[in-house]
Amino acid sequence: MRRAAAWNLARVAGVDEAGRGPLAGPVVAAAVILDSRRRIRGLADSKVLTPAERARLAPIIRRRALAFGIGWADRDEIDSLNIFQATMLAMRRALRIDGNRCPDFRDLSLDCTFEAIVGGDARVAAISAASILAKTCRDAMMQALDACYPGFELAIHKGYGTPAHLDALRGRAPSPLHRRSFSPVRCSLGEDYDDEALLQLIGMQEQESG
Repeated sequence: MRRAAAWNLARVAGVDEAGRGPLAGPVVAAAVILDSRRRIRGLADSKVLTPAERARLAPIIRRRALAFGIGWADRDEIDSLNIFQATMLAMRRALRIDGNRCPDFRDLSLDCTFEAIVGGDARVAAISAASILAKTCRDAMMQALDACYPGFELAIHKGYGTPAHLDALRGRAPSPLHRRSFSPVRCSLGEDYDDEALLQLIGMQEQESG
C-alpha cells in the first residue's frame, strides 16, 4: 500500500483467486477496492481463516468496499486454455494481483499501473479481502452444484482431490464440472496419468489448502 501512495494512485484494487487446484468446478477471481475510512478487522489470507470467519467477513467486505467484482472461468475454459491461462482470464479486471504474473490488459485501455505481489493475500488488505470473496463465492457455487451432480459430495470437498472424491471418480463417470485436463479425471476416463502434471496439481492443492 505504501508503494501505491508513492505512485499517487487514487484507488488500489486487490485481486485474488480460488479454485486452481480442484478437479471440478470453476476457478473464481475477485477484485476489491477498500475504503480506507472503513477499516475491516480480521482480514487475512482466506486459507488461514475458518469457514465461519470467511462467512462473517464476506458480507462486511461487500458492504464496506468502495467497489468489488467477481469473475470466473468455467471448466470448458480451463480445459481449453489450461488452468494458468484460465486463472488469468478470471483476473482480467484486476488492478493488483496476488502472485508473480499479471494478466494481459493491453486491450482494455485502463489508465492504471499493475503489480503482481507474491503472497499478497497475506500482506495487502485489498488482496486479503479479494481472497475471501473469491473463496466464499466459489464455495457457495460448489454447494449449489452439489444438488445437480449427486454422488461426488461437491458441497463437502468443493471439487478438491480428496480421497472420497477420488473414490467417487473410480466408481462413476466424471460430471460435466470435472476438468478433463487434470490427470485424476483423465485416469477415470481410462487415460494414463501425466506424472509431471499430477505433481503440479498436488502442489496447487497443497498451496490452496494452506
